[in-house]
Amino acid sequence: MPPQQQFGAFTASELYCPKCGKAQPVRERLLLVLPSGELHEYLCARCATSLGQREVTGPPLTAAVAHPSRAARKRKLLHT
Repeated sequence: MPPQQQFGAFTASELYCPKCGKAQPVRERLLLVLPSGELHEYLCARCATSLGQREVTGPPLTAAVAHPSRAARKRKLLHT
């Protein structure tokens, strides 16, 4: 019988910061969008020291945002 999967995606909320000397809340920052998934970095919320990385495999979770060109935005403003 295969073992049951207990955790789907695990995200840290606090990690030990060597600069602060204790566990601190963390911020997660997207570093790279890769063909195999995404690479995230954990930063100390107090001093911004990098505390680790996490790779999310599978299709990229962050969709590319299409920004209209400056000319298209200008045309839209003129027609409103």
